[in-house]
Amino acid sequence: MRIPVSWLSDYVAIEMPLEELASRLSVASAEVEGIERIGLAPDPANDLLRVGRVLELAAHPNADRLRIARVELGEGAPRSIVCGAMNFEAGASVAVALPGAVLADGARLERRTVRGELSDGMILAEDELGLGADHSGIMLLAEAEPGTPLADVLLLSDTVLILEATGNRPDLQSVYGVAREIAALYGQPLAPMPGGAVGATAAERRLAIAVDEPGRCPRYIGRLLEGVTVSPSPQWLRFRLQAAGVRPISNVVDVTNYVMLALGSPLHAFDFATLHGGEIVVRLAGSGERLTTLDGVVRELDGDDLVIADRDRAIALAGIMGGAETEIAADTRAVLLEAANFEPTTIFRSSERHRLRSEASGRWEKGVDPRLAEAAAELASGMLLELAGGHASAAADVHAPLPELPRVAFRPARADALIGLETPAERQYALLEALGFERSGEAVVVPSWRARDVTREVDVIEEIARFRLDDVPFTLPARREMYGSLRREQRLRRRLEDALVGLGFAEVYTPSLRPDGETPWILPDPISVELSALRTSLLPSLVEAAQRNLDAGARGIALFEIARVYLPGGELPEERLRLGAIAESGFLAIKVALESIHAALKGEPPSLERAAAPLLHPGKSARGASGLIGELHPSLLEGMWGAFELDLADLFALVTDPVVYLDVISYPAVRQDIALVVDEQVPVGELLAVAREAAGEELRELRVFDVYRGGQVEPGRKSVALALSYQSAVRTLSEEDANRLRDRIVALAGERVGARLRSA
Repeated sequence: MRIPVSWLSDYVAIEMPLEELASRLSVASAEVEGIERIGLAPDPANDLLRVGRVLELAAHPNADRLRIARVELGEGAPRSIVCGAMNFEAGASVAVALPGAVLADGARLERRTVRGELSDGMILAEDELGLGADHSGIMLLAEAEPGTPLADVLLLSDTVLILEATGNRPDLQSVYGVAREIAALYGQPLAPMPGGAVGATAAERRLAIAVDEPGRCPRYIGRLLEGVTVSPSPQWLRFRLQAAGVRPISNVVDVTNYVMLALGSPLHAFDFATLHGGEIVVRLAGSGERLTTLDGVVRELDGDDLVIADRDRAIALAGIMGGAETEIAADTRAVLLEAANFEPTTIFRSSERHRLRSEASGRWEKGVDPRLAEAAAELASGMLLELAGGHASAAADVHAPLPELPRVAFRPARADALIGLETPAERQYALLEALGFERSGEAVVVPSWRARDVTREVDVIEEIARFRLDDVPFTLPARREMYGSLRREQRLRRRLEDALVGLGFAEVYTPSLRPDGETPWILPDPISVELSALRTSLLPSLVEAAQRNLDAGARGIALFEIARVYLPGGELPEERLRLGAIAESGFLAIKVALESIHAALKGEPPSLERAAAPLLHPGKSARGASGLIGELHPSLLEGMWGAFELDLADLFALVTDPVVYLDVISYPAVRQDIALVVDEQVPVGELLAVAREAAGEELRELRVFDVYRGGQVEPGRKSVALALSYQSAVRTLSEEDANRLRDRIVALAGERVGARLRSA
């Protein structure tokens, strides 16, 4: 939320440096994301901005779209100024910049000749002073003495706090709520809430208002103001709204927005003449009912949508947006002002269903104090009567008994114990009182604007704690006890990450969302077209990350990510944790990385078989027990790339845990090399599995050191050379033992895969 400091100053004195204020608010209340200065920069030349009164207007003799104004500035003789705006006549009070003044864009004004006529100054539009974006006409000021410094009648600059309140603090989505926090933080007096003079705009005649859903609309206040005149708002109101990030529209609409920002209670204004039967009904939408909202969209309403209706039709989506048929127009003469309270869940569901967000819905969803409605109605009614004229002719306030204010037991000693700092009991109660809490014996009464989030003693203690955070010493508490340990999956994951980093891989984090079409899990309300569906694989995201690094000029790229994928599995996706990796290397290099991972996890060496995958080279990809590995398809990235994607649950299932020590030093190993000839289609991994099965535990090491195809091997066959290492934990193996184990391997390989021992 954007909070203009000049607006805050209406309710609490802002005498401290703004940087200090932002820091204290960020610690105690809500994050201040920035401080923005708007309007004119401080400059001595701002004294050359004055109030002028137009005495005469004449057509420019050399230009059809220009006029020459004679403007009185309290100098004795009027000045002649050329102006192109057509929205004023003689007698208007205007803002004038004299030669030498500096405008919002930094340009210094000079006396100059325009189409042959001297222009001794400039009559200003609001954008030329940085007070808004409007350049359709010049600013028209309230009546003031000609020559009065413009700064005396108009705020020429302001500072804005950009504040982000947490979801449990809807009271901080108002200027007065932030002022209340500042007053408590600095121990300063807080001005009474605007609109507190309840009954100041009351009317004797009762409006016809019915609330059919009191559980969804606990309170509905209506005020009928007749004889109003819709016109542009005065400049101070326009500037204040624009500083807060709201576009000015007209005096009636601007007042509703102003009160919402000031107090945090959204309002709405209807053109009373457009209401059928002159009545209001708060009800659920009917079957097939439609409503054209202010944004011009025709919306098919749901039976769970709460609507504001007249005798015949829905006229607003309650708490979210009004209807186009009853909006305030230039010829509106009677305004029905709505100040209500809506149940948060109802508003949230409708807002999500219609994909329609507004300043009002964002506040209702967090929960607005029902007692604010009356103050908001009073403030808005008073401002409308002042700015739009007319009179209050009818009113109604429909509500069940308002909820009692919560009483929470509170012990100052308990607060000291939890916070770790001693705070005198009277100071604790004083802090709570500044925040609106009342002392009641051994309990405190929670103010209505905090009733939703302060429900327990610890919540009250938190209110004390956040005002003592600056006093907490920067020390670590003594650690006396420690419980717990890592789960098996956590230990293995850390070992896996360390192994990958040791291999030269860098960890990346990529979005879990992918473009539509790559996955069946489509989001109903996507962030963007590129992020519209849950991913089923990590490799596409890693390919994009590698491409970005290539584009940035990086080389020797090796990336990995551990994240969830979302697989088809029924009504909801099946979530699986996977490891994906990509590196500038071929198949053999990425296979070495895979084998190193298995070794680091103390698992069995990977057993692979040919497979196909969408992103991998069709002839250089394989599947193991835990996932896919292969060379990336050459069309995806420039160069040669290897990649794999493994399911962590399947990978960890291959790990021996705990690791058992095997004696490898007491007795020497016997080494042999053999070559087995098999059909070309026989996977080498299958041959290795047969060898391990045949030799049993005495086969300590096994690796392939050559694959030969040539003249000494018949066509369609290949020779696979194996390095064997035999070792026993109980005795020294002899050459005869080695030959016996070799013969068992050859025999079983011949039986299983048709292998024969190559003799030459």
